[in-house]
Amino acid sequence: MKTIILPPEDKWDALCTRPAILKSELDDVVRKIINDVKTTGDKALIDYSERFDKIKLSTFIVSQEEIAGSVQRVSEKLKSAIDIARKNIEKFHAAQLKQEPPIQTIPGVMCWRKNVPVEKVGLYIPGGSAPLFSTILMLAIPAKIAGCRDIVICTPPDKAGNVNPLILYTAGILGITKIYKTGGAQAIAAMAYGTQTIPKVFKIFGPGNQYVTKAKELIQQDGISIDLPAGPSEVLVIADKSANPEFIAADLISQAEHGTDSQVVLLTDSKELLEKTCSEIELQLKALPRKEIASEALDNSLFILLDSLDDCIEFSNRYAPEHLIINTSDFQLLSEKIINAGSVFLGKYSCESAGDYASGTNHTLPTNGFARSYSGVSTESFIRKISFQEVSGKGIKNIGPAIELMAEAELLRAHKNAVTVRLKYLENVRN
Repeated sequence: MKTIILPPEDKWDALCTRPAILKSELDDVVRKIINDVKTTGDKALIDYSERFDKIKLSTFIVSQEEIAGSVQRVSEKLKSAIDIARKNIEKFHAAQLKQEPPIQTIPGVMCWRKNVPVEKVGLYIPGGSAPLFSTILMLAIPAKIAGCRDIVICTPPDKAGNVNPLILYTAGILGITKIYKTGGAQAIAAMAYGTQTIPKVFKIFGPGNQYVTKAKELIQQDGISIDLPAGPSEVLVIADKSANPEFIAADLISQAEHGTDSQVVLLTDSKELLEKTCSEIELQLKALPRKEIASEALDNSLFILLDSLDDCIEFSNRYAPEHLIINTSDFQLLSEKIINAGSVFLGKYSCESAGDYASGTNHTLPTNGFARSYSGVSTESFIRKISFQEVSGKGIKNIGPAIELMAEAELLRAHKNAVTVRLKYLENVRN
């Protein structure tokens, strides 16, 4: 843990900079994977599965029998927990599906927008050391609510060629049957361009490692849409002297166990809290199964003492964290000052885990400072909005002269003429 005491403001931007990845080498590796998949399709997937997943597959398709069989491999208690999360996520995301009413902008001119779901979407579900079945809930539920016609899942198999039963069970209860055993950058390429087995989709969602993230970035150059740019997961905690160090330590460690490149930041105006939290982290780490992963992430974490909570808010807005926890006595007042964050957790009981699993909000969020310009995934992420307008004779009379003047000023006389011929027609009809 890197403890920094009262850094001057001119050093804040440097502290907000995430660790850089060797991009040139990463670009070359991922471009080759994408090109191989585009060129040889399933063959490339077989080769990369053998190379990266250490398994030679004869088929990538998850059978209906495998999906059905997963039901018996999930405990009833866990099924109930998943059901609680499913219902809360459905409630929160269903409320986002709103049809805008038609608007009369001027007499005779009506304008409106229609919600149209993205027809084909691909969901990438990590399945390595931590099979993220909760991500299926976060992505498939809003996709279903939006009305997406085809939902495809790609997820890496284990060394026996099987998909984790929790992933299959969660997909099954949501009615998703198109599931494929492939992961990494090659899975993103397969969904982006299609193979002999895996269908092409129009938009790709889901978290992943740096190779997955780079693949999502590169396929955009070919017009394939993605949910949002992302990097390693991150949390920033703002806490004051009223906070419980045990809670703060637990929040920081829970983020650190995601991966060695996870970003963990504590901001406080209390030196005593900072010191107690450091001690508490050491205690909690001892009992953690993923201790080595969390410890490595925490080695690069930032524990920063600032002059005031207002300074903490200002620093946080510059950092633009994926997850922001405000554990202070006046969290409601401070929350009003937040302008850059993916998802915000308020008060001493609002741990990040709540949003990751079951509160109802989405856990697919912008990282690496992209919270300055991106929102997290929502129902609207799976929807396109098509605008419509209906202009009556009265309407073209009301706006026509303005259009003619503007088109003439831009030297687009055919645009002007499209209005002029209608105005002349209406004038002749009237006469």
